Order: sequence, then structure tokens, then C-alpha cells
Amino acid sequence: MKTIGLIGGMSWESSIEYYRIINETAKEKLGGLHSAKSLMVTVDFAEIEKLQHEDRWDEATEILVKCAQDLEHGGADFIVLCTNTMHKLADQITANVNIPFLHIADATAEKIVASGMKRIGLLGTRFTMEHDFYKGRLINNFGLEVLVPEKEDRDIVHRVIYDELVQGKIVDVSRDEYKRIMEELIAQGAEGIILGCTEIELLVKQSDSRVPLFPTTLIHAVAAVEKALEE
Repeated sequence: MKTIGLIGGMSWESSIEYYRIINETAKEKLGGLHSAKSLMVTVDFAEIEKLQHEDRWDEATEILVKCAQDLEHGGADFIVLCTNTMHKLADQITANVNIPFLHIADATAEKIVASGMKRIGLLGTRFTMEHDFYKGRLINNFGLEVLVPEKEDRDIVHRVIYDELVQGKIVDVSRDEYKRIMEELIAQGAEGIILGCTEIELLVKQSDSRVPLFPTTLIHAVAAVEKALEE
């Protein structure tokens, strides 16, 4: 079994889910008392959030590259970045380590392509929904058509993530808003919806949508175990 290197803390609320899912999946696949071999380096999310919203991505890059290098030096066989938004820095991280990087958008897109879907809705932080690093990868590498909410609804999705979910607050009214926004995307032709922020799964479940959801934390974490078990 390979050792999974996890960069967490963005937020720790979802990093817990990564650790749980990875170990539950390892036990399901291997049985008995098995769990996953892993290392995790976590950041102070307050520092990262400030850099995000002040558009200081170069400084955020320095922090995450150092995390990845620490994992490599500690014996990790590959890197898992436990957040969608910070995959904006995936290329810079990959260029500064000598071990593979398991990209969350690739793992998610492979599931979507395998399902036969072409037009997909995307929910996430404002950065994930508006910047090209995520949508562009889905479009250019996997041939998907990606739909995002209108600006007012993007603002709602973003606010709920930062004001509630990363702080462990689960609010029913916000769930209703997400359900409404998902219905808007479905009305535009979305065949499924990517929960493209690792905290959204804490709020929204498959029962909240009439089309398939693609929960990126779950998909990414399971893909990490599959990679760890590759010969």
C-alpha cells in the first residue's frame, strides 16, 4: 500500500471527512483491521482565506508548495490536496515535487464521463465557479459543458461556504437556497451537478437533488485509496 500525502485544513471540517472516507474505503477494500497509510499536513485556514480574498495567490502558493514538499520528504508516495479551490495552484505544486499529484477535477470528471453525461452544473466557491482553472480543465481535458449559477446565486453559494460551512454551521435555509440554485441549473439542462467545494457535502445530499450529484470529497478520497492500492 502506498502512503497518501494529504494537504488539509481548508477547512478542517472537510479534512475530517477525507480522513474518515479514506480509512473506511481502505477497510472496505482490504477487510479486517486494515486502514490507509497516510500523512497529513494542515494549514491555518484563516491565513489561506485572507490570501484568497486579497488575490495574493503567489503567497498561498509558497505555503502549499512547502506543505507538498514536507509530505514528499516525510515519505508520501503522492499528493492529495483536500480542497477544490486551491487546485488553482495545482500546476505550481506539481512542478515543485517529484511525486504524483491526484487532481480532484480529474477524479470527478472521470466519474461524470463514465456516467455518459455531457452537460454538468458546478457549485463551489466564487473562485472555483468563476476562474478557469477548474471549469477549463473539465471543458478542455474531458469535453464537458459546464454550467454555473448566475452572479447573485454564485454570491449566495460562496457566502454559505465561508460564513457557515467552513465554520461547521449547517443551516436549513441555506440548504433550501442550494436546492433552488440546483433546480435553476437543471432547468438550463444540467444532467448532474458537481459539489465542487469539499464542504458542500456537509449540507447537500443526493436526496436534495433530482439529478445525480458528484460529491468531490467522496470521489477524491476514494480515488486516493484506489491509487494507494495500485500495483
